[in-house]
Amino acid sequence: MTTIADNITAVAARIAAAAQAAGRDSAAIGLLAVSKTKPAAAVREAYAAGLRDFGENYLQEALGKQAELTDLPLCWHFIGPIQSNKTRAIAEHFDWVHSVDRLKIAQRLSEQRPANLPPLNICIQVNVSGEASKSGCTPADLPALATAIADLPNLRLRGLMAIPEPTEDRAAQDAAFAAVRTLQDSLNLPLDTLSMGMSHDLESAIAQGATWVRIGTALFGARDYGQA
Repeated sequence: MTTIADNITAVAARIAAAAQAAGRDSAAIGLLAVSKTKPAAAVREAYAAGLRDFGENYLQEALGKQAELTDLPLCWHFIGPIQSNKTRAIAEHFDWVHSVDRLKIAQRLSEQRPANLPPLNICIQVNVSGEASKSGCTPADLPALATAIADLPNLRLRGLMAIPEPTEDRAAQDAAFAAVRTLQDSLNLPLDTLSMGMSHDLESAIAQGATWVRIGTALFGARDYGQA
């Protein structure tokens, strides 16, 4: 049976190979471990194997894990859809938010970020494939939203996040991720982050400039949503 440490080694090797193929430095690509539905013990095991950044989709589940893991110096990323009534807890308990898709949410995060914490790192989620089932702002709405968020205090706009429509077609993967990169380049803002790529398509995302790949299944195994 493979362990989480074994899986981390395998994913790190994939990242390194993809970076080399793209002519990039693998050190510029962060591995964000998506720990949603997984117990705090799995996060602790991943920490012991060298990971520090963990992504959560469900606020209450995340807060429970954070309470169990206060002894570890972890960096927590919120990557799920955000409801207005959740912004205060997110602003208080996370270092990054990858899934901001409207100004109201960004304004609340800025207002509710505690003064004793550094600015909250923000990525704007873009619905690059136009899927009705996906969160994210439209590409057309992105420039105005990015400009407005960049002006908010207590936030630091870092870049874009996207979850393109799943496909096994590498050319289609490349085109979707390239579209995200092009959108970011068009904003003319000092951005340094592209959060894109998951277990099944990280190679394509890295080829197109990803700086965070969000990996869950390949690290922790299949999820049991009945236990979420």
